Amino acid sequence: MLDQERSKKGTKAILVCPVTKTGHKERTEEFTELAVSAGAVVLDVFSPNRKNTEAKYFFGSGNAQSVANLVEQHEADLLLVNAALSPVQERNLEKLCQCMVLDRTSLILDIFSQRARSYEGMLQVELAQLRHLSTRLVRGWTHLERQKGGIGMRGPGETQLETDRRLLSARVKKLKSRLEKVIKQREQGRNSRKQSGTKMIAFVGYTNAGKSTLFNRLTEAKVYAADQLFATLDPTVRKLAGIAGNEVVASDTVGFVRDLPHDLVAAFQATLQEAIEADLLIHVIDSSNDEQDQQVNEVNAVLKQIKANDIPTINVYNKIDLTTIEAKTLRTSGLTSHCWLSAKTGQGVQNLLKAIEEHFNRTHVQKEFILPAKLGKLRALFYQMDAIKSDSINDEGRWALKVELSPEKWKMLAARKDESGRYIKTLFKNT
Repeated sequence: MLDQERSKKGTKAILVCPVTKTGHKERTEEFTELAVSAGAVVLDVFSPNRKNTEAKYFFGSGNAQSVANLVEQHEADLLLVNAALSPVQERNLEKLCQCMVLDRTSLILDIFSQRARSYEGMLQVELAQLRHLSTRLVRGWTHLERQKGGIGMRGPGETQLETDRRLLSARVKKLKSRLEKVIKQREQGRNSRKQSGTKMIAFVGYTNAGKSTLFNRLTEAKVYAADQLFATLDPTVRKLAGIAGNEVVASDTVGFVRDLPHDLVAAFQATLQEAIEADLLIHVIDSSNDEQDQQVNEVNAVLKQIKANDIPTINVYNKIDLTTIEAKTLRTSGLTSHCWLSAKTGQGVQNLLKAIEEHFNRTHVQKEFILPAKLGKLRALFYQMDAIKSDSINDEGRWALKVELSPEKWKMLAARKDESGRYIKTLFKNT
């Protein structure tokens, strides 16, 4: 029986997208993109009306039978449902349709498992998968249901299930322990950057908004970027050049999506920590998408969930090359808060760099002083930091400098165990 030995192919798919009051078309299109991203061949899409959630099949028995007929008609081996199904609902649909059934969460997890490349990413995906599997463990043991109990008929069904639960629990515990080590290593890196005064920005946004393309444009990195959902899963940190007076690193994070399961957010805490610890968020928005307002709300909801909603943010409306919008900026409270650009063509990208510099430089401290000739190395260091606003030589042959740096950078220079550190300390004592 197919419900006992589940299909191994899982590529020829029927999609079920229950009709809701709003956003039906957009949700269907997005779910189709998810299916294609996972490698499925979409044969047909069925959109049953759903007024109430049914306990047995999620939707009504009549609609469930229609789905089963479609599966048989197209000889599909996979049924994808754009909803969060209970284990019982998945199992009932599998028995009725005689094929593998995956809900929205399982589909997203499958995509994540394909995209993960780093050690950290694979740990996070496996943890999320096991958490999801723990509620569905019984489905894999339908062949043991013949054991009804009674003399000579007890076990091994219950014994096997209990064994699997213990093994699963042990694996989850081990994964959590390994992830904790990864998190500690990342925390050490972030603490080192903070102590040195290095600023951190994180790219966040809805999946396929163009975060990785913009990240590559700004950092000259070679992060995989493609026109597909969840092209980026593993976090990448690179140095961002061209921000005067600052050392800045940027992090490309996993994209968000509508109805992102809470367990997924929890499992990817290590990745999302880069956003939580950032000094500035770059919220990348697809300006060519008619659903951009709803996508912005979804991203903001996740940021609130991970307690990153109070971090200063620049909203970047990407893909203007697909629209009639020109590159421009909008200021709020004296700072650039919105920026329209094309990461693909580079149009308007310089405006974003200026906006980032503006955000970080608003707390900078500017000093004018005469630097002795013997401290030429300190002058060279100022140039290396891109912190010198003016530089001239006075009548005594000394350098007259105007330097602008963040308080953290001034503090770091004052902590140096050489003559330049003592000079900086004296400079601040005399002002």
